[in-house]
Amino acid sequence: MSEQTLIPNDWDVPASFRQRLGTEIGRQRLMVADEQLLLVLHAPPEANDKTRKGRLFWRDVLGEWSSSESSEGIQTIQLHLESFEAVIDELDQLEDTATTADRYFQILERLMPLERSTIHLYEVLQEARKECPECREIIDFRDRAYVIKRTAELLLTATRDWMKLIVVRRSEEHAKASHKMTVAAHRLNILAAFFFPIITVTAILGLDMPRVLQIFGIQFAPDTTAKVVPFMFIVLVLCCMGIGWQLMRIINRSPRKR
Repeated sequence: MSEQTLIPNDWDVPASFRQRLGTEIGRQRLMVADEQLLLVLHAPPEANDKTRKGRLFWRDVLGEWSSSESSEGIQTIQLHLESFEAVIDELDQLEDTATTADRYFQILERLMPLERSTIHLYEVLQEARKECPECREIIDFRDRAYVIKRTAELLLTATRDWMKLIVVRRSEEHAKASHKMTVAAHRLNILAAFFFPIITVTAILGLDMPRVLQIFGIQFAPDTTAKVVPFMFIVLVLCCMGIGWQLMRIINRSPRKR
């Protein structure tokens, strides 16, 4: 190839073709001059491609096709279309087996630029059909490109829908897990409210009760103390249970509507 153009040097194309096409492939388009046709197309893009790989297809005045991919004849464009079909089939199989949002996202990274490329491919072939109405094979190319474009669009829509569904399901699972944690924390608070007074009384009763009574100025005879202490224990336990019950009611109380 020449250093100044992407068109092969051995192509006897109109000078306007070489003038309009430089060293960068640019967008997909066509050129028509002197009853000759030049298609500037893109190879199927990859996920992270910053630039597009170009493929040139030239139809001379005799109706013969040539390709910059070192192939000749009408099969040159057929092979180009087959390369898109192969990538779409591969992504379709990956979409069928995908089960996670990350996997669907990886498919979308490849599918979105591919879908845009198929749209422009169809538009170029549709324009070529208008420019060369006598070229029957372009009709077949255009129709086949439409099927490729439509398949890519449907696959892209299905992949997006499935990824959204998985994201919604994951969000719902997280919400349910958060609700379970909230309920568990609430139950823990209820248990703490119920047992806190009992634990407090237990700590108090762990002291020397006669000594505690003396601190408060209450003194009993030894025989009386032996009878009073169990009674006081029962009363304190009942009081603590009552306090715990009230605390549980306060915790379970629904907020008032304003």
